[in-house]
Amino acid sequence: MPEDNLKTSVLTSLFWKLLERGGVTGVQFIVQIILARLLLPEDFGVIALIIVFISISQTFVQSGLGTALIQKKEVTDEDYSSVFYLTLGVAIVFYCILFLASPFIAAFYNQPLISPVLRVLGLTLFFGAINSIQNAVIARNFQFRKLFISSLGAVLLSGGVGVAMAHAGYGVWALVGQQLTSIIALCTIMWFTVQWRPKLLFSLTRVKELFSFGWKLLVSGLIDVTYNNISSLVIGRLYPASMLGYYTKGQEFPKVLVSNINSSIQAVMFPAYSRNQDNRPLVKQIVRRSLVTSSFLVFPAMAGLAAIAEPLIELLLTEKWLMCVPFLQIFCAVYALWPIHTANLQAINALGRSDVFLKLEIVKKVIGLSVLAVTIPIGIYAMALGMVVTGVIGTLINAYPNKKLLDYSFTELWKDLMPALTLSLVMCGIVYSIQFLGLSIWATLILQIMVGVGVYVGLAWLLKLESLTYMMNTVKEYVPGRKGSC
Repeated sequence: MPEDNLKTSVLTSLFWKLLERGGVTGVQFIVQIILARLLLPEDFGVIALIIVFISISQTFVQSGLGTALIQKKEVTDEDYSSVFYLTLGVAIVFYCILFLASPFIAAFYNQPLISPVLRVLGLTLFFGAINSIQNAVIARNFQFRKLFISSLGAVLLSGGVGVAMAHAGYGVWALVGQQLTSIIALCTIMWFTVQWRPKLLFSLTRVKELFSFGWKLLVSGLIDVTYNNISSLVIGRLYPASMLGYYTKGQEFPKVLVSNINSSIQAVMFPAYSRNQDNRPLVKQIVRRSLVTSSFLVFPAMAGLAAIAEPLIELLLTEKWLMCVPFLQIFCAVYALWPIHTANLQAINALGRSDVFLKLEIVKKVIGLSVLAVTIPIGIYAMALGMVVTGVIGTLINAYPNKKLLDYSFTELWKDLMPALTLSLVMCGIVYSIQFLGLSIWATLILQIMVGVGVYVGLAWLLKLESLTYMMNTVKEYVPGRKGSC
């Protein structure tokens, strides 16, 4: 694809991806506020435990093959259909495993409700298998407008179901109904918006070819999902379900915000990396632009969220959720590092080096588990802080291979990140100090948000930060027929 056409495709796709994630996040944010007010922290704790087992199973179902379909230069109907039937078969196997194991999991955690809930929520595996192929088709063809329509429709419908069930007193089943409705609605809408249907085709040769790339992502994804959720498994065993509810709710706010910004950028950038995998200098240029842009947005978002955490939680979720504030602030630091992780790892995958990706995941998880083992006896807050330590170490590990693959040095990396990081920390200090003025909660929160935005954007403009200039110029140039460099 010519460079000018690449930029047009990337910018168009990024617009729709950001719009999709923004719309979905906005609706989800409102739904989660309502549900948190109607339900108890222990309801969210039970669901958090169950999601761990669903996520691990979903990793096996997808097996890295969805990413392999995106990464492959040429894909046929035989590829899509073969992957579809394989993932559907794996979904059946893992649903049976969850169905049979659910009573034992419930007994281990002394939560009888886990068994029936896990059996119902496990049905999402089948729809996830279908959706993984639909997402691959969309990503390969940069059709993110269709994803916007499908995702927004699904979240509106599922949000209504969840709130209605919670208001009717269904408790934890309201969360089950919301999640099950979401994936069913998403698959159904995409069935009509995405021009793909499975055909009666299956090639073991094609599967082996894709799996030669995807199996490393499967192992990497399995390690990553298990590692990211092992804290929940430990907390669920050692602490009351309500404490796990506080932990997951504190994690949820920064995770949703960052994942929507960062995943929007990376979902569009990965196909761009893959299409130009033979042009290493261009891939490096795209990686740097991705890092600079995402950090310019993510760093201040996380710094600002940490600064306004207490009044925000009290106003939105009420005082019963204030115990999640320390976790929210800690996880802001954890998720601020995500742009560094994902940009480097996406580039490695796009270059076809999933073997390097797997090695990195193993090294990082060994370090992370070691830190976790040390912090478990200290307490739940130490476990959360340990994730910040492993996150910082992980950024260095993820960036290391690209010194050789892309000639992207650590010096260049930190030079790209430091402007946004410095301004974000300055802004955070100023915003946090406003709470000592003795104003009402509403006045404090409004003033903090206004000052935070003003300080960050104002300083970026005064210092003529390249990131701000690039984004402003991109918006100005983003009209049909205009050309620019990527």
